Amino acid sequence: MTEKMLRFVSCSQHPPEKRPASERRHDGREIYEGFSLERAEEQASRCSQCGIPFCAVHCPLENVIPEWLRLAASGRLEEAYELSSSTNSFPEICGRICPQDRLCEGNCVIHKGFRSVTIGAVERFITETAFAEGWVKPALPHHDRGQSIGIVGSGPAGLACAERLRAKGYEVHVYERQNKPGGLLMYGIPSFKLDKEVVERRWRLLEEQGIMFHLGQAIGSKDGELSLETLRSRHDAVFLATGVYRSRQVKVPGVGMDGVVDALDYLKESHSPSEELNAKGRHVVVIGGGDTAMDCMRTAIRQGAEKVTCAYRRDRDNMPGSRQEVANAEEEGAYFQWLAAPEAFIGEDHVHAVRLKEMRLGAADEQGRRMVEPSGGHNTLRADMVICALGFEPEDLPGQWHEPELAVTPWGTLKVPTGGYETSLSGVFAGGDIVRGASLVVWAIRDGRDAAAAIHTHLSHKTTPSQPVQENA
Repeated sequence: MTEKMLRFVSCSQHPPEKRPASERRHDGREIYEGFSLERAEEQASRCSQCGIPFCAVHCPLENVIPEWLRLAASGRLEEAYELSSSTNSFPEICGRICPQDRLCEGNCVIHKGFRSVTIGAVERFITETAFAEGWVKPALPHHDRGQSIGIVGSGPAGLACAERLRAKGYEVHVYERQNKPGGLLMYGIPSFKLDKEVVERRWRLLEEQGIMFHLGQAIGSKDGELSLETLRSRHDAVFLATGVYRSRQVKVPGVGMDGVVDALDYLKESHSPSEELNAKGRHVVVIGGGDTAMDCMRTAIRQGAEKVTCAYRRDRDNMPGSRQEVANAEEEGAYFQWLAAPEAFIGEDHVHAVRLKEMRLGAADEQGRRMVEPSGGHNTLRADMVICALGFEPEDLPGQWHEPELAVTPWGTLKVPTGGYETSLSGVFAGGDIVRGASLVVWAIRDGRDAAAAIHTHLSHKTTPSQPVQENA
């Protein structure tokens, strides 16, 4: 093995610098500083270029990570960007918010003893350099196919699908009920993890590519909404990428009182919160142990909460959230109450405390995750505000859209064949969280990319163009 391939032995891992917690807990700026050119090349050179790249195997997008690390290490950044973006529509986003510790970096073969290659930070550096140098161009089609696609939802799955199909020459219309595209990228992930300008920059690029956005346009059967039937008549194919936005409910006494709020409602309004959703000066308890719970805690800290505590029914080693996010929250002043589940929210008109039952870990379930059971103890936390972050469930799309033939699974997600994307309605495809359930952004991008390929195959033999979409729709 050459000295160059053993660089990880002589060169230590140096993650991106974090702004001091004392500074970052008072603003909404991203907490990580970007790499310099020298540091990016140094860290990329730590890749051992192993024979079986488990980083790529465990990447949902199957990114050819060693190849673009090798190019970055030798200063060939434009080529590195071209390779990175060939499989990933939004590498600047994945480089920031992917849980690399559970995916590529967590499976790096040099991890034991030498610490993994900082893949995510290098990916972010490559893409930011590409934007700065003008290498990022809209993927313009070579010809117009005369067929159109309607995409419902502009989260990562919808945008990835739109980008791929437009590049193939389809006319693409994206229908989004919010006033800006991005879905959870825009409304559910705080700016200190993903600056909204990063999302808006990609939005502008997609518009330059020729994708048409219909913002503030809901799909349904109410006045001002478009029916799915109308979309099917307008377009040659439809892709449903609505995501899952209904909060999973905490089923304990007091859940309906003032001061008990859902995580997504809280995060969406966090930039200019109403009095009900402002944590300033309050004792806040967040229920849940995932990344959304960490986002809520860290947002509450930035709003000036008096104290922020996470109550989670398992321990630190068995929580679903990123270890990195837990560490960041602790640095910023958050507290954790492990092995604690809510038993009741206490108050009259407004919550003032949470009664917790103490839990203990039991036997492992069929997935290998240890179950929890009450240990018999109780304790109470002061809480002027409780944020419930137990995850999200799909909305009842067949009911809302009056489409009883749109098949769903027992969990309410849209039903598609194993390995496929077409729903029970001909020409209607689906992907992302509305099929998987609440999952990672990188999996949504994968679904959007692969669904675009499935739609292209489906339309290859269809030559009759759909009716044109009205510009004011």
